[in-house]
Parts: sequence; structure tokens; C-alpha cells
Amino acid sequence: MIVLDSIYGEHIVEGVLEELIVSKPVQRLKGIHQGGASYLVNEKWDVTRFDHSIGVMLLIKALGGSLEEQIAGLLHDVSHTAFSHVIDFVLDCKDEDYHEKIYDQVIMESEIPFILKEYGYDCKVIFQSKWELLEQPAPELCADRVDYTLRDMYQYGHITRESVNEFLDHVIIINGRMYLDNIESAEWFVKTYYSEVIDFFMNPLNIYGYDILAKTLKVALAKKLISLDNLLSTDEEVMSLLSFTEDHAVQNLLKRIHGNVKVKEDQLEYDIHRKNKMRLIDPSVIQGTQLVRASSLSEKVKKMGIEAYKKASKGIYLKVISD
Repeated sequence: MIVLDSIYGEHIVEGVLEELIVSKPVQRLKGIHQGGASYLVNEKWDVTRFDHSIGVMLLIKALGGSLEEQIAGLLHDVSHTAFSHVIDFVLDCKDEDYHEKIYDQVIMESEIPFILKEYGYDCKVIFQSKWELLEQPAPELCADRVDYTLRDMYQYGHITRESVNEFLDHVIIINGRMYLDNIESAEWFVKTYYSEVIDFFMNPLNIYGYDILAKTLKVALAKKLISLDNLLSTDEEVMSLLSFTEDHAVQNLLKRIHGNVKVKEDQLEYDIHRKNKMRLIDPSVIQGTQLVRASSLSEKVKKMGIEAYKKASKGIYLKVISD
């Protein structure tokens, strides 16, 4: 199989990775948008969980990660429900981790364990190991965090392919973890990451889409018009279920989710106030033989972190101008 990725280019994938890519759980991710409700209010916000999962796999490979860690990277998002993190607002999951809570169940009820066994891999080893390239607690770098940041910001025109490649050239691996070899690269990534978190995740239009869709799903679930199992299909399949219901509350909410909505931030006269999960970044940089947090080396990084914390703590207050 030849995989052509918008960031990492063309790669040949074979064996267990190829079989996993064509499996139903991974193929379903083509119908799950990374930005949740975002594509419903801006059709250009169209990165999918499939794009990201392939990207994480390829990034781990490029960084020298084992085949087992590439498998873990490819599969790390297979339990995301339709509309990704929107379900966390429906179910009030403050850590935005509903997909993690159902991960084992989704994996074990699929063909994935059989594929892994066919190639001699133990499911428990793949899914219970701590893969340190794939995941790290904030504020450090990891393949998951780096890929979704680079992918969204490249796709939506905030950064260039050349700047992405230059950044990746300065990533170093120490004891299986991602660090940077200069402060300039750290400053660039911190700026890019906060563009993702503040300008995209906390974009008023994005906040609006999440809020109205979460309300729609909450009503539909409460009235048993859909089930949580239905959300293990795709975005469009769930939208189809919702659109065919005759419930007036659901239909009225659906009518408010479209690409011509106009909203603005307004702390005094607001219709919606929403806070997202706190997301901060402060990658470590190698200095001689020591790893030092970027904020200790750069006033720019320190200032960006303070501003991001304030923004996230306050949340977004938005007024709907027209919907």
C-alpha cells in the first residue's frame, strides 16, 4: 500500500499496518472529523481522525519508533465517537476523555485483535504498554500532540510545509521521548500550538458549533432518538439519524448549525459561555547535557503560556449575531 500524507509525503505501508489500515475501525475514522462540529459551520475545517491517525503512525516511524509503537499510534483514536470531542460536552467529561474510557471495549469487539494475533502480536502488549513517543502529559511534546497541531495549522493555512519540515529537523529523541535542540524551534512550535488551541479550538464559530451540536445530541439521547452505540458510526450517519427524527426540539437545533452563522466575542451581552480543556505547551530543550523547559529560556514562550492560561481560564463568551 502507498500512503500519501499531506505533511510526511509518500510512504510504502505493508504487513500488519496495511491490514489494520483497511480494517473497519480504522476506515470508519475517515468519517470522523478531527474538529468535531467544526466542519458543519466551516466546510474548510475538514481534517479527519483518519488523516491524523495515519500521520501519527508515520511520524512515529520517522522518529525511529518501533513497529509496535507505530501500531499503537495508528490505532490510538479508533474509539472516538462521531463528532470527536463533542460527546465530552454532552456527557460533561471535563478531561475530554470519553474515547479513552471506551477504548478497550471498542478494540476488543472489533477485528483488530485477530489481525494482531495473525501477525504474532499480543493485544495486551500493544495497548497496555506506555508508548512514550506517542503520548506524553502536557506540556511536553509527543507524536499525537505534534501531529494534530502541525496537521490542522498546515491544512488551514497558518504554516507552510517548509516550516513544518524545518521544525521536525530540530526534534531529537532522548530515552524514547521527543525534545528540541534549539529554543527557536520551541518558540515556533509554542506559537503554532497556541494558534491551534486559541485561534481554532477556541474560535467563536467553533465554540458555537460545539455548543449547539452538543445540545442537539443531549436532547436526542435523552429522548432515546439515538443511542451511544449509534455514535460509534460516522458523523454523516449520525446527522442522517438526527435529520430523520420528527422531534421539534432536535430539528430546531439542527437548523441552527450551518455555514452562514455569524457570531462574535462579547463578555457583556453573550448567549454562550464555554470553557475547553486546559491545553498548555512548554517543551523541553536540550542545553548541553540538561533538558530545560522553553519558558525558562525564552520570555516569548513564558508570555505566550501566561496569555493562553488566562484565555483558557476565562473561556469564550460569544454573542450570536445570526443563525
